[in-house]
Amino acid sequence: MATATTTAAPARTRAAAGAGTGLWPRLRRNVPLAIGILFIILYCLFPFYWMIVSSFKTRVDIFQNNLLPPHWTFENYKAVFQQQKFLYPIRNSIIVAGISTVIGLAVGSFAAYALARLRFRGKALVLGGVLAIAIFPVIALLNPLFQVFTDLNWIDKYQAMIIPDTSITLPLTIWVLYSFFREMPWELEQAAKVDGATPGQAFRKVILPLAAPGVFTAAILVFIYAWNEFMIAFAVTQTYAAKPVTVAIATFTGAQGFETPFGTIMAAGVIVTIPLVIMVLLFQRRIVAGLTAGGVKG
Repeated sequence: MATATTTAAPARTRAAAGAGTGLWPRLRRNVPLAIGILFIILYCLFPFYWMIVSSFKTRVDIFQNNLLPPHWTFENYKAVFQQQKFLYPIRNSIIVAGISTVIGLAVGSFAAYALARLRFRGKALVLGGVLAIAIFPVIALLNPLFQVFTDLNWIDKYQAMIIPDTSITLPLTIWVLYSFFREMPWELEQAAKVDGATPGQAFRKVILPLAAPGVFTAAILVFIYAWNEFMIAFAVTQTYAAKPVTVAIATFTGAQGFETPFGTIMAAGVIVTIPLVIMVLLFQRRIVAGLTAGGVKG
């Protein structure tokens, strides 16, 4: 009996200590921190709230600053699907974002593995170049890209969006996967080679499955970027055969040619944002694990 009591006492002590070090106890003890976090949350979420509320307002009420619609209506959502071929841009966005994600992961995984595992002169310079590409302003590329794609007759074609999207998101993919591959012990590959695996087989069957959280994180981030990309798509698309949903929403017109249907635009924004929100909420644990696991040794 004495042994059981002695064993239970440390357990209760650890539980009590853990209860006092959680997020909510710390926020209750630090009111300024709680207020700051609440402000950041409201600052980030209010635009989405306003978009949702505005999508249910009438054309008259949408210019009023009411936190809730005075007269609720679903006419804006009906008008979205009454727009000419609105489902085509959704299809185009899925195709462009999906292909960009697949190509980016395929190229980025090999590049990250080489940078993490191989020893060669100039590795730091290559990593610095990858980072420099990531911070290069996209708007500076619009004019040369448009000229090149015009000469190649790629205007209003999927490849005019897929290639730039892949190039822009490739540095992110490389850096996310590089941190994973760098922290993996060399013994994994050596054990696979002892069992007769080639370097390619060791990468495909041993290293890549272990880096699944990083691969999944990179895939989600690349897909979201490609789905939301606007500037390049707006410059290189002309018809609904290639326009993604971001460009289609921006070019909505009202009943009159000069009218801007703000309510319809807000409703369309809600429709195309909901799938991304659901995807992030479902896989948020994996996303966080993928962004943080590669940065911890041991």
